[in-house]
Amino acid sequence: MDEVLDFGVIVLVVAVGFSLALTAIKVTERFPIPAPALFLITAAVLSDIFPELHNYVSIKTVERIGTVALIMILFDGGMHVGWRRLRRAAVPIGLLGVVGTFGTAALMAALAHGLIGFDLKTSWLLAAALSPTDPAVMFSVLGNREVGGRSGTILEGESGANDPVGIALVLGILELETSSGSNLGVAGTFAVQMAVGLAVGVGGALLLIPVMRRISLPNEGLYPLRTLAAAGVIYAVATVAQGSGFLAVFVAGILIGDVRAPYKAEIERFHTSLSSLAEIVVFVALGLTIQLSSFADENIWRDGIILAALVALVARPFVVGPLLLPARLRWGERLFIVWGGLKGAVPILLAAFIVLNGHIADAHRIYGIVFVVVALSVLVQGSSLPFVARRLRVPMREVEPEPWDLSIRLRTEPRVVRRYVVAPEGRAVGAPIRDLPMGDSAWISLIIRDGEPEQPRGGTILEPGDELLVLTEDEDARGLRRLFEGARSAP
Repeated sequence: MDEVLDFGVIVLVVAVGFSLALTAIKVTERFPIPAPALFLITAAVLSDIFPELHNYVSIKTVERIGTVALIMILFDGGMHVGWRRLRRAAVPIGLLGVVGTFGTAALMAALAHGLIGFDLKTSWLLAAALSPTDPAVMFSVLGNREVGGRSGTILEGESGANDPVGIALVLGILELETSSGSNLGVAGTFAVQMAVGLAVGVGGALLLIPVMRRISLPNEGLYPLRTLAAAGVIYAVATVAQGSGFLAVFVAGILIGDVRAPYKAEIERFHTSLSSLAEIVVFVALGLTIQLSSFADENIWRDGIILAALVALVARPFVVGPLLLPARLRWGERLFIVWGGLKGAVPILLAAFIVLNGHIADAHRIYGIVFVVVALSVLVQGSSLPFVARRLRVPMREVEPEPWDLSIRLRTEPRVVRRYVVAPEGRAVGAPIRDLPMGDSAWISLIIRDGEPEQPRGGTILEPGDELLVLTEDEDARGLRRLFEGARSAP
């Protein structure tokens, strides 16, 4: 009976905790404090007030939670970006994800060694842990805001692409420090991890897509669970094959992001919710393993604040700024991307790897510094991101929640039904429907304007932001996308 009561208390605490976390997300809409920072700091304070909490969450637990959370976050992030958006900014995303991660780590290692006095081993490990950015924190900070143009796509794509690179870099450094491996051997291992991860991600997506399209399940609630299981299989296969499982799930998410499949909207909503839940759990778990009272004795606060300032104001601008020069972006958009490199779950996971390695003398100090840098990044950079976007004239709009879903269930794929959103650069803006060059086979059946459905008429003039439900043939889809969404949106 005591066991039942003890477990009931655990369920009660967890359920109340999640309820408070969801309430906190609502509160952060009114106050400019990102929800991840609130979870992280609150958990850290509670762990000092109630030291017995350390008995429930260990760094090993954080590592396991972080790994599972990152699988969910990267898979959802890949689906959110999608192949169609990614290919418009593939070059800057690739440069920032690979070259930017290595460059930021190298510069931060030099700064940590030269200015703060860390030894080279600690400097490289700390710098590599702090180099990746985080997609879940970015989505959480933006909330219901949507960044227009390519700058938002670049930030989201970079935050997913640099996570596997940063993880492989830290693991390579740990292997170099704890074995007789050479720099060339580590570079070869890194190349193999990236190649295998990419191959498994592409192969897994190519196998998953026909399954999603053609194999039915007895209940619609099972469809999201199938893709979740597939993400776990893709990660595991890539990892067992000595590849980057994180890169594999991110690539798979990208490739299925634009796929038309049964219950696709339900699948996307499920994974977005799961990603948000994973973010909450990993930040709370990190906070519970931190003892704030010990930071002052080891100068962790001082070192963390200095490194947070260096990575945001020195390393990222000097590395990312030049890499963005070839991209066709305004200077305001470039500065927004530079400032938008938020830290989150990945540095936490990498710090846990370093501690669990068991051969790094300053591992626990690195873990504490990562906590400070992540907290400051989310709190300072995250809170200021909407303000910075306004000052730099980066288009950012509020996306109002749409709780009422107007839909029609069909047994087969509606190949002739497509949905478009009229873009400001679309040729259809300001023109009445009767004058649009849509051809004889296309027909606008419904317009959603300012959240309200409208019956289209010949004299209806289309405005930016109008959502259109169009009946058309496949061969006309490309021309219609160019008409409504602009030339750059055409596949």
